[in-house]
Amino acid sequence: MGRGVSMLMMAHAAWAGVRYTVVLPLLHVAVYLCAAMSLMLFVERLYMGIVVAGLWLNRRHRRRRGRRGRDAAAIVDDKRDDSDDLEAGGAEKPMVLVQIPMFNEKQVYRLSIGAACGLWWPSEKLVIQVLDDSTDGTIRSLVEAECRRWASKGIRVHYENRSNRNGYKAGAMREGLKKDYARDCQFVAVFDADFQPDADFLRRTVPLLLADPAVALVQARWLFVNADECILTRIQEMSLDYHFSVEQEVGSACHAFFGFNGTAGVWRLQALADAGGWKDRTTVEDMDLAVRASMRGWKFVFAGDVKVRNELPSTFKAYRYQQHRWSCGPANLMRKMFWEIVTSKQVSAWKKFHVLYGFFFVRKVVAHLVTFLFYCVVIPACVLVQGDIRLPKYVAMYVPAIITLLNAICTPRSWHLLVFWILFENVMSMHRSKATIIGLLEASRANEWVVTEKLGSTTTTMATKKKKNQNQGFHTPEILLGLCLLYCAIYDIIFGHDHFYIYLLMQSAAAFVIGVGYIGSQ
Repeated sequence: MGRGVSMLMMAHAAWAGVRYTVVLPLLHVAVYLCAAMSLMLFVERLYMGIVVAGLWLNRRHRRRRGRRGRDAAAIVDDKRDDSDDLEAGGAEKPMVLVQIPMFNEKQVYRLSIGAACGLWWPSEKLVIQVLDDSTDGTIRSLVEAECRRWASKGIRVHYENRSNRNGYKAGAMREGLKKDYARDCQFVAVFDADFQPDADFLRRTVPLLLADPAVALVQARWLFVNADECILTRIQEMSLDYHFSVEQEVGSACHAFFGFNGTAGVWRLQALADAGGWKDRTTVEDMDLAVRASMRGWKFVFAGDVKVRNELPSTFKAYRYQQHRWSCGPANLMRKMFWEIVTSKQVSAWKKFHVLYGFFFVRKVVAHLVTFLFYCVVIPACVLVQGDIRLPKYVAMYVPAIITLLNAICTPRSWHLLVFWILFENVMSMHRSKATIIGLLEASRANEWVVTEKLGSTTTTMATKKKKNQNQGFHTPEILLGLCLLYCAIYDIIFGHDHFYIYLLMQSAAAFVIGVGYIGSQ
């Protein structure tokens, strides 16, 4: 008995030594690190919020005075008749290539091909190129038959199928540009398989490229056809609305640079070639091309009033794969392009700083890491070391609250889902942080490419309503996270004084809901 008590005392003394010499110092460092990253993110969000507010006031002022400037920024902001603009300039309509890359897209191939073939543009000046990397022979036959159907109506549509998937999407588009019929084109519009541009898309975007020879890219906004399908799609709408309404808008207005979204955009082929063309060294070939073009001095324009319909991933599995690619790719690209950006001689030091610090480091690295480290590691750890570490209120409450409000302000119709959005984003930060670290270290999954599954949603049908929020299987990481947070919540209830258990119980419940598969549609 005495020996057992002695061993327990020794174990307690050993833990106390580790606690005060290792655990608490590391936790102190983590708290200061989170505070620094939170302030960096806060300053970035506040800066972009001020710029967007200024742009909104400027537009309102211009509308009141009835000004119709013809500079590039005014063309983006004002309502315009683009077909008249093109004719008034006396310019002949340029040759435009439309590329539609796809891979086993059985549910949506008709939508994108039909929308592209319906674009208002002279038939002799428009070439549609369907880049089908499908490995399913049946789907290949269906896509090819659809292309032949439109070709029989007089549309210049070309079906291209490769014997391999080298380079994935970037490889397919690179090969497509080498075709003889593509070499006469001045511009190339890119649409993923689920994107459906309106008929006037080219009339509203090409004039922006013709108005300024220094503009390489015109990016349109996405319009989500299945945003109301389930809570998962509503949450994505909130995040992407902020991306387009704030990040893309500010990048266009202040720096003439932003990340190409990979679709719903029109490139000047001269700029694309000048930047080195499509490269497949990362899973974000679109961002790679945009950064290289920007470092060559080319400018980008965001046409926020031009919207292209598309589909959000409505299953958690598809969304998680997409987020891995979107988080890992930028971090890996930053690693590969850091010195290339630093040594670039064709752009200002201010633009280099914006690209490296604001665009890459804060938005693509810090935003993911601080969310997981603070909400899923530091707060639970502080609960377990009751009293030894106090979280500053500005770190725990004020700064995160302001950042959250700035993110959510772009989607007023979903403000009532704000709590669900926060809890879900905290759980997803576990996957995004892991993917970011993989990208920075260029680990084994750095170049993993899984095509986001599309279900061909156009409206929320009754069949979809019956399927949404059904169980999609168990997800072990989320369940383990939920268990850890639940333990910390119970510990805080028994021994705590700061009421962190309220947050921890809600966060653990969210992790369990996601972990058991009750999120999204099946």
